[in-house]
Amino acid sequence: MDSINAKYVSQKISKTRWRPVSSASLQQPEFFATGSWDNEENKVSLWTIGDHGVINMDDDFEGDPQLLCDIKHSGDVLDLQFLDSDRLVTASSSGAVTIYRHHPNSQTLSVAHQWDRAHHYPCDNAPCTGVVCNSPEVVSVGEDGRIILFRADQTGVLRIIENADSSTIHAVTFLRTAEVLTVNSIGQLKLWDLRQQSNEPAQILSLTGDRVPLHCLDRHPNQQHIVATGGQDGMLCIWDVRQGNMPFSLMEAHSAEMWEVHFHPSNPDHLFTCSEDGSLLHWETSSSSDTPSFLQGGRNTSMVSRSAIAPAGGNQSIISAWLSGDSGKGQLETTHMLPSQTLSVNSLDVLSQCLVCGTDGEAVYVSRQVPV
Repeated sequence: MDSINAKYVSQKISKTRWRPVSSASLQQPEFFATGSWDNEENKVSLWTIGDHGVINMDDDFEGDPQLLCDIKHSGDVLDLQFLDSDRLVTASSSGAVTIYRHHPNSQTLSVAHQWDRAHHYPCDNAPCTGVVCNSPEVVSVGEDGRIILFRADQTGVLRIIENADSSTIHAVTFLRTAEVLTVNSIGQLKLWDLRQQSNEPAQILSLTGDRVPLHCLDRHPNQQHIVATGGQDGMLCIWDVRQGNMPFSLMEAHSAEMWEVHFHPSNPDHLFTCSEDGSLLHWETSSSSDTPSFLQGGRNTSMVSRSAIAPAGGNQSIISAWLSGDSGKGQLETTHMLPSQTLSVNSLDVLSQCLVCGTDGEAVYVSRQVPV
């Protein structure tokens, strides 16, 4: 893709996240954080693309991201989320959940609080595989099948759902203020109501047939019943949690594990996925597209979509294009966003027109001109 910058950072990047900007402001994001894995010493780092980048005559972004500060991280960074503009939360392979604070005056990062061994087995640590924030609340999940609810302003633990899953929980996101969704290693999507004292999920949805592990999920920012997941087989699944217990549609996306899926936060007709196969895809739905379905180049040329269940009855005059089930009619286009890659693209984040992703090739890629 044009105007995409590669920054080599001498560490394998497991997670990348933009620092949030005020929804009221029209400014582009300038700061992002990264977490590393599989290095001798892992780090959490904060970068800027602000004053150090310039736009040339052709409106292309020039200038590498600049490192502002970093801090050592114990274990692999398995997830990374901003709690607010000054604090971020990590999930560690050591089982710890850690809140870091950025000090802009000194450009340093410090540990604000850590829940050591939040996730564990009876006699060993269990990796914390995912965190999600809705300040001041933080929810973590782990290989031990636990779901833990914290508050950033309290040192204790608010709630633990023991044995929430008999298999590894790979990722978690908020559906609504008191509801979270999790995905696990046997192809299940589970809905949890944190207001209920029960340790049972409020709803279980699952892939049919083979129990393919699901690795990632994201919910539509406007229509919260629409959820996208990706898993070990590289398939993109779209779910409607209001009805049925199977995915609404399945689309061949990647030739290896899909690591992350993200709806664009303000233009959710656009969705982004990244994979072990080294690719980063931009998906766009269009109800009135004259272009061929799955307009793309590169490796992934055979793509299918099949509707798993019929739309619900009733007034469907306002229905998301993701649930239209008509991707074969030119309503879904995909575009490769990276130059030919060989190593895994582990993480991506998109905000406004800016996209960042991190790879096992020890590179971070940044674009400030995502066509959304």
